[in-house]
Amino acid sequence: MEPALNTISKNGTTTRLEPKVMEVLVCLAQQPGEPVSKEELLRKVWPDTFVSDDVLTRSISELRRGFGDDCKDCRFIQTIPKRGYRLLVPVTPVSGSKPAPPNELRERDPASAVGLWQRIRIPVVVGVVLAGAIAWLRASDFRGWLGAREDSTPIRLAVLPLRNLSGDSSQETFADAMTEELITELSRIRALDVISRTSVMPYKESKKPLSEIARELHADKVVEGSIMRSGNKVRVTAQLTSAAKDTNLWAQTYDRDVQDVLTLQSTVAMAIANEIKIRVTPEEQTRLETLRTVNPKALDYYVQARFHFDRADSFVYHFAKQEALLEEFRKGIASLETATQVDPTYLPAYVAYFQAVDPANVSRLEYLGTAKAALAKALELDETNVEAHLALARLLVQYEYDWMGGEKEYRRAVELAPNSGPAHADYSEYLFNVGRSEAAEKELDLAQSLDPSRDYLGDAGFHRVGNTIDQDRQALEERGPNDPFALAVMGKGYAIAGRYQESVEMWERCLEGYGWHDFVRVLKRAEARSGPRFALEEWMRTAEQYENVHHDMPLPPMAFTYASLGNKDRAFAWLDRAVEQRNWMIIYLKRDNVWDPLRSDPRFNELLRRVGLSVQQQ
Repeated sequence: MEPALNTISKNGTTTRLEPKVMEVLVCLAQQPGEPVSKEELLRKVWPDTFVSDDVLTRSISELRRGFGDDCKDCRFIQTIPKRGYRLLVPVTPVSGSKPAPPNELRERDPASAVGLWQRIRIPVVVGVVLAGAIAWLRASDFRGWLGAREDSTPIRLAVLPLRNLSGDSSQETFADAMTEELITELSRIRALDVISRTSVMPYKESKKPLSEIARELHADKVVEGSIMRSGNKVRVTAQLTSAAKDTNLWAQTYDRDVQDVLTLQSTVAMAIANEIKIRVTPEEQTRLETLRTVNPKALDYYVQARFHFDRADSFVYHFAKQEALLEEFRKGIASLETATQVDPTYLPAYVAYFQAVDPANVSRLEYLGTAKAALAKALELDETNVEAHLALARLLVQYEYDWMGGEKEYRRAVELAPNSGPAHADYSEYLFNVGRSEAAEKELDLAQSLDPSRDYLGDAGFHRVGNTIDQDRQALEERGPNDPFALAVMGKGYAIAGRYQESVEMWERCLEGYGWHDFVRVLKRAEARSGPRFALEEWMRTAEQYENVHHDMPLPPMAFTYASLGNKDRAFAWLDRAVEQRNWMIIYLKRDNVWDPLRSDPRFNELLRRVGLSVQQQ
């Protein structure tokens, strides 16, 4: 490593690092083999600037990429959960040969040479900057001052959740839907890098100062506002703020009929683009200026459907919640059907049909044809709709095992939204699942760089599988110590590692959270009788008896646990059921290490063949 040059070299190949990234490496190198806390790194590298942990996480990710390191099997930099990082390799000072200094400096001692450089570098840099500025001004004919922004680097924009001022809690879903629509409209402008909905929604009830939110999201500009609906009238207030100066750039209030809310979102998007002075292509401008109306009743039914689907998803995996789940689900489907009948051109309602077959612990395959036809209709109405392409990609892969068709849709989504971190992350997941790890890593790195406020690499959202136990533990801490899904992931991970005692503890807490109290008692009694491995085996036997009567046992814990216990016959039996029901875990067969005990069995290769994964996709 050459700190003065901000470079690291290996086998003749040199990689240049950002100055702050190099400073992080220097701090770690000063204490090789010793943990360095996050607080110490932030204090030393950014002494006069407040930055969030996300900035440090990105710097560590950049170092790992430079070293070719794997965060799951680290050889250079180790993450110490909730504490900091540790450089694993020894550090040796090297006095290698360096280019000789100019003659006038060679006779001076190093201190004098540095002093001379300190004296000459300011006029040199100023001269270079002035020459460059003059050249740029001549080339641009001052257009950068008078018109659209010429910088090709996209402006990073955060659209915070619109506040519901209606005084009616039932309108919260409407406000969220309008926030998503505004994000979608702004995302269509390639000169903008619009932060994903997933990243901004946690700030819905946040009391943090706007400047702090902007720093955490790495945003250049922030849009905030409110929405109030009364009958068929809607008032939207939007405000644009510069994150760097914490100053208001623009604010406007719009009063519209509900049927004009889609056109209103386009109007707001265009006003923001004009205020920032970014370049909007003719195609983008035409799209934004196209008059789009929506039937108020269709919008209401769409919002109702979203509400019912959200409630249905909150019941997934919970004991004795199947009837409530299905009831909410049926209400959601009925609301979507009515919305599309009232307004056959209302695209969001067609895209929402994908939730009809989205993963859960109940089979919804009877709605597969309806969902696929709805997505086809959505793309017929607007072929540039990114959400429709991503939903269709997932549907093709998970429910039809059409991997080539799915990749076509993922690639189209990325083409339409090149600045979308979630689009690149979804595509990277596909590439990981088919075994194209190198291409997948590139897409994941791109997603992380586009959306640094989300930790795609750390996978706090469990979008990737095969994590280390430390990574799963960190994700559990982030989601909350009693989050049942995160506890299930921990239970699975400990079982894979053969640490059955910890696995039983995690599963007991998980099942308690989901309301499966009888299974918790089974685990406790069996462990007291013959130990943790026996407890897991007894839980499986009891769960099989339960399933023979009730037919609502979640599939993943059964298949995962049987595989980890080495009971291949029962593991394959539950995997066969998962294939029939198109359960989400099937698409991870190639990469999830929970299946390692099964891979040498001929039945596993046959399983891969059945789901189209026997041959690596090209």
